[in-house]
Amino acid sequence: MTIPDFQAIMLPLLQYASDGKEHSLRDAITFLADVFNLTDDQRKDLLPSGQQTVFDNRVGWARTHLKKAVLLEYPKRGFFQITDRGKDLLIQNPTKINIKFLNQFPEHIEFLNSKKDNNKQETEIIEIAETTPQGKRILSIRTI
Repeated sequence: MTIPDFQAIMLPLLQYASDGKEHSLRDAITFLADVFNLTDDQRKDLLPSGQQTVFDNRVGWARTHLKKAVLLEYPKRGFFQITDRGKDLLIQNPTKINIKFLNQFPEHIEFLNSKKDNNKQETEIIEIAETTPQGKRILSIRTI
């Protein structure tokens, strides 16, 4: 089996949190790696940056999207727990949760739109920076 994408992780992650307790991200990653029957090599496979494993990254993104849809909350650093909305959703017994599914929640759409706005703003800043000598220096430092 290949490493699942972050959308495939969303439903099992929400189900993992269904007991209402606070869960550490580290424990969730270990549990989900077992659920998906990942090999030791898959569990250790690093992103190109070498700073994080692929699976850890994908679980993190799944958690972020569930939080932005207000299905999970972060009671303290490194921990998450299910919200009432998340519990209500699981009662409906969904077969999968993905981005399209999460877009039924206005908070998730707002999150996606804010990411687009941030990308647009960054592009505009770079274009402005390229028109000034000072900006060119800053831009070249950014790309190192």
